[in-house]
This record gives sequence, structure tokens and C-alpha cells, in this order.
Amino acid sequence: MKSLYEETYRRSLADPEAFWGAAAEDIVWHRRWDRVLDNARQPFTKWFPGGRLNTCENALDVHVARGRGKQRALIYDSPVTNTVRVWTYAELLDAVARMAGALVRLGIGKGDRVVLYMPMVPEAVMAMLACARIGAVHSVVFGGFAPNELAKRIDDAKPKLILSASCGIEVARVVAYKPLLDQAIELSSHKPQRCVILQRPQARAELVRGRDLDWNDAMTGAAPAECVPVEATDPLYILYTSGTTGIPKGVVHDNGGHAVALKWSMSAIYGLGVGETMFTASDIGWVVGHSYIVYAPLLKGCTTILYEGKPVGTPDPGAFWRLIAQHGANIMFTAPTAFRAIKKEDPNGVHMDKHDLSHFRVLYLAGERCDPDTLHWAEDKLKVPVIDHWWQTETGWPIAANPVGLGMLPVKPGSPTKPVPGYDVRTLDEQGKETAPGQIGSIVLKLPLPPGCLPTLWDNDPGFETSYMSRYPGYYLTGDAGFKDRDGYVYIMSRVDDIINVAGHRLSTGGMEEVLASHPDVAECAVVGVADDLKGEVPVGFVVTKAGVARPDADIVAELVQKVRDTIGPVAAFKTATVVKRLPKTRSGKILRGTVKRIADGVDYTMPATIDDPAILDEITEALKALGYPRKG
Repeated sequence: MKSLYEETYRRSLADPEAFWGAAAEDIVWHRRWDRVLDNARQPFTKWFPGGRLNTCENALDVHVARGRGKQRALIYDSPVTNTVRVWTYAELLDAVARMAGALVRLGIGKGDRVVLYMPMVPEAVMAMLACARIGAVHSVVFGGFAPNELAKRIDDAKPKLILSASCGIEVARVVAYKPLLDQAIELSSHKPQRCVILQRPQARAELVRGRDLDWNDAMTGAAPAECVPVEATDPLYILYTSGTTGIPKGVVHDNGGHAVALKWSMSAIYGLGVGETMFTASDIGWVVGHSYIVYAPLLKGCTTILYEGKPVGTPDPGAFWRLIAQHGANIMFTAPTAFRAIKKEDPNGVHMDKHDLSHFRVLYLAGERCDPDTLHWAEDKLKVPVIDHWWQTETGWPIAANPVGLGMLPVKPGSPTKPVPGYDVRTLDEQGKETAPGQIGSIVLKLPLPPGCLPTLWDNDPGFETSYMSRYPGYYLTGDAGFKDRDGYVYIMSRVDDIINVAGHRLSTGGMEEVLASHPDVAECAVVGVADDLKGEVPVGFVVTKAGVARPDADIVAELVQKVRDTIGPVAAFKTATVVKRLPKTRSGKILRGTVKRIADGVDYTMPATIDDPAILDEITEALKALGYPRKG
């Protein structure tokens, strides 16, 4: 007898129109669609063409109309400002409607772009929903982004309005946003008509006369705006991701397919019902924040937590457990790198034991591959299922996961489990043929992509085809490498660029990282392939040890080299590793392996716009010099 997951997955691929048409009945429409799927112009798939709806209405008004106005909708918890505030659905609807009215008063209407350059404050969430309410297209840029990168996004999206704040707060450090915004506008060819600035008490901003407005002045006295119905295929938002050419790619997510897929995912994947609480420890500048802080929980009628803090340091490694206990979170979604940081500072889980987590059901991890050691540590300490799942900015919701709402499948450490219904996941070799089980290949998604995924790039159909659809016609190129085992479990080993060729052998740096992470002294690690005259490429490892480890670095390195040799074999040619204090990461926690490789190879590189702390690259450069990199000749 087939499981609920197997039967659901089969139906989703056998008849996607019937499957997603049924899911769409859970959304309130102003006009029903003409057809569920228009795939006549591949790869430009359209979901629910002819349908009209409003995403904000489905996220707020619907729940108030159904009598849940007094339920908690948004909890803002900010240890860096010592603030906790709660909005019910009725209160959040009122605030969003008035903010939407203020946007209309500033001349913003359907189809206009609005850039948000803001910290993790409730006004940012309200602004996203307010844009959706009037049919404007929002584009959130991570607060504190470098001016030149922000300028590129302004030039591409051409916003009529920018919403920003005077500052963000990074643990104990105040980051002034306004000088960065001013510089970005100076650099950009496109000039916004207006900027509205939220003045925070930690740092006041100087306003530019004639262009800038104080947030409170702009919002005061605005009449509530009603929802504006938009086409299902109209864009809801643009979210920029790095492009290989240095020009950011404006990933578009539409209104109809996005609402259908995200609401469906809340029960099917995350197992959450109306009124339950989701804590997603991300930033609204990333797709995880868009999908699972803002839209999906509110579409489902859940309570969502907006956290302005860090996993450690605000004030200690118990920050997440305090939030879960205090606000009654049923599930949490965070990145493996956050758990590695907690494990490093509190390896025995002392801070976890201080809080009542009895109502907490499941931990979800995504954003970077979760090594088995981290997964087992989390399982052991939390005593709940730990679900690794995999997806991308472009898809907007999970590609592979353990679908709790469809009946949990057995966990295989190192795998995000199986493809989510709607996704036809394949692994192809360089000739475009499917690889055998266990054989690494390029992971692709057979078209059509399910609803919720990007229909194109903003104002760049040719770039959409070139970036994702040209390598393997009929398939979407994820850019990730990995394999499926005989049971259909998916394994994401690394980015395609991180598959290294050692003397003709194609090897995954992710597999080597898995071995290093299993060492009892290692908190986190990275492996990159660097150029080698003899073998083409050889792997070099970087490890951060757990708090309190006092053994000589040389002893740890020797054990790591032997461990890789014993586990993967001499073919890996893993002979070089170094202990470092920290790894260079983006502000979402992804390790900047490509940048480290360029440093090791002596190749010029551009400072990554999303880097958390540029000074770390100097430390990595010195560590590589000690190892003899870059090597000349």
C-alpha cells in the first residue's frame, strides 16, 4: 500500500492541473482562473492565468472576516533593543491598510516598484504587505548592503519609492543605513521620486530636503486602502540574487501560484495548522524571510515571529530556546550554520535545558547542506525530529523535504529526503543523460516548474533562459550537484562549481566536509578545491574548533587528513587543512567557498556584497599564505 506522500507525489506529477487546481480552492479569488496551467511557451510557464486575487487580502482580511481577528498574527522580538510587541490579525490588518493608504498618497499604484532597505523591524513586514495590498511590486534589499550593490538593484527595478530606516543593529553595533542609501542613489542612474525613512532612536538620519520624508510624517493621517485585485500572473515581488556576470538577477515571484504553493506547503510540508506558531530565524532580505516569516504563515492563519537578533550573543546561545518557550513556537526554521554556532558555544546544550520546549515539535534546517554531525547533535539535544530540506531563491519554497504533513519518512542523515510534490527532480551527467543511483550529477528539475517558482527574471527573459534553461533543454538547472539513492532520496553535495577534478576523479567537497564535521573537535568547516600543477585541483580544508578545545592544531589536522583518507580514500588527495578562528560567510550564513578558492588560486576577486565581515578574508589570506598559497608557477 502506498504511503500518503507517495500517492500525493504521484498525483502531482501525473496531473498537475488537477492537483494544483484543487490546492487553489483554498485561496480566495476575485475571479477564477481560465485554466490552471498555460505551458504553451516553455520555459515561460504561467499558473492560473485569468485568475484575479490579492495576496494581502488572503494573508490578513480573510482571517479577520472569518472571526480570527483577535488571534496573534505577528510577534516582534528584538533582544538588541529589548523590545517585544504583538499584533493580532485585526491590528496588523489595520496597520497594513493605513500604510497602504500612505503609499497611495505618495503616488504608488499597481505595478509600481518599491525598494525596501530595512532592518528586521515590524514596519518592514507591514510595508511588504502594504505593497501587495495595492498591487505594487516590492523588492527587499538586505539592510546594510553595500551602496554599489544597492545601486545596481535600484537601476534594475527602477523603483518610484524607497522605504528605509536610519539604522540597523548588529548585536552591540549600530549600522547607519542612510549614508549607504544616499551613496547608492548617487551611484544609480535611476533616481527614486521619494525616500521614506524610519527614524530609530539608536541613530537619527539626516533627511534630504525635497526627496526624503520622515516615516511617521508620511504615515500619519493616511486613510486605510482597500485591496486591489491583480492578475495571478502579475509580479508580487522581485528578489535579487547574485549573477555570474556581476549583474544581480531579479528573481520574480507572481501572486497566484505563490499564494497557492506557500499556503499548501504550510500543512503538507511543515505540518502546521491555523493558529499555531512558526519561528523562522532568517532575514526578510532573503527568500526564506519572504516565504516563511511573512507570506506563508499569514496565508495559513498562523502566528509568525520576527526576530531581530542572532543565535548567539543576543545575549547567549540560549536565544532561540528562549523565543520558542516564551512565544509558544511549534516549529523553528533556521540555517545549519546557526546550529553550528550554537553547538560551538554550548556543546552540551546547557542553555537549552533552561527553557520549557515541551510544545516544540520539529526543527527545520535549510540554506546550507546540513552535515550529519550537526543533525545528530540537534536530534540528541532537542529530542524532536530534525528535518533538513533544500530549496532556492528561485523556487520560493522547498524542492526536497521530509513532508511532515504527509507522514514523516525515515530520516537519512545528509539527505533532505525526497522531492516535494510538484517537483520532478533528476540528476544528469554532462551529456544530459540521467545518472545511476548514487552517482553524482547536475541536479535539475523537469519542466514545468510547480506554482510558486520564478516565471522569469525581472525585465530579462533572455537572461532567464540563459541562466537556467539553456544547459539542459526541458529542465531547470539548479546549479547544485548531487545524486539520488535507490530509495529516491536526494543528496545535495555541493554547488556544481564545487565539484573538483582531482587527477581525473570528480569529487564532492561536500562529502569531504561531511567527514571533517564528524570529528569531535570540529564546530564547522569548509573544503575548497585549489589549482594544482600535477593533479589539476586538490582539496584544502578549513576548520573551526569547538569552544574549549585546547589540543594542538597540528594534531587535529593530522587526524582530519587520516579521517578523509580512511573514509573517502587516497583518491581524494586530501593532505592539507588548517584551523581558523572563523569562516567567511554571507549574512545569511552561507560560506563563501568561491571567494576562498580565488584567494588560494591568486585570482582577483570582488568583495562579496553579502559578506558578514570583510576582515575575515584577511585572516583567511594569512592562513593560506602559511600553507604556501597562492603558489607561483
